[in-house]
Amino acid sequence: MSIGLIGHGAIAAHVAAALEAEGLRPQAILARRGRETAAQAALGCAAYSDAARFARGLTLAVDCAGHAGLRAHGSALLRAGVDVVTLSVGALADDALSADLAAAAKTGGAVLELASGAIGSLDALAAAATGGLAEVRYTGRKPPAGWAGSAAEQALDLTTLTTAAVHFEGSAREAALKYPANANVAAAVALAGMGFDATHVTLIADPDAPGNIHEIDASGAFGSLSFRITGHSLPGAPRSSALAAMSAVRAVLRRRGQIRF
Repeated sequence: MSIGLIGHGAIAAHVAAALEAEGLRPQAILARRGRETAAQAALGCAAYSDAARFARGLTLAVDCAGHAGLRAHGSALLRAGVDVVTLSVGALADDALSADLAAAAKTGGAVLELASGAIGSLDALAAAATGGLAEVRYTGRKPPAGWAGSAAEQALDLTTLTTAAVHFEGSAREAALKYPANANVAAAVALAGMGFDATHVTLIADPDAPGNIHEIDASGAFGSLSFRITGHSLPGAPRSSALAAMSAVRAVLRRRGQIRF
């Protein structure tokens, strides 16, 4: 594999270091125009702002740049025949973008792979979906600081909150579009299970939460399941999930295995 990274923030740095330790040093970075020098200094490989130049010689791009990065570059890379692993699952709540990415992948003979991100149990949920699901609920609970800069600030005063408070209830599609930097997990649950419109989402700011807590409750022909995980952030990056970064690394590593799980 010849690997490039989209973005050069905390998640990209973790992915780059983990892959290098496995003998898969990234070859290039795709950064915003004007940020090429900073990107190269941060991760130690050639940096470009032009997707066409970035794509030359690559077989795989790992999107660590959020929804904006996938929107800006995903289709061009797929159309050029470069597979893309993305953590920006929530961006697919936009039907037009999802259709464009699918068409680009078909044209280029490439694949867009959705990393599992900050949640687990998606394999069980996806298996259950083949037999029929009756209900899927996702609850996201974070300390108030974890919702800073999001739509939660319009519903709550996060700086003075002393008890847990719900700031969003609705569908996974509404959550993903309203909280583009915070609802990738809700989107992943939706895509694995009942879809964006049938998946119910509750988002909570909780000053007593020990970390970012993600819960899935589902029922259907298979029976029922409940899953809960408390995730830590990357060191020095309180808004970046450590498990999300790790899931991107796993998505790359599993591609080289002859036996895959």
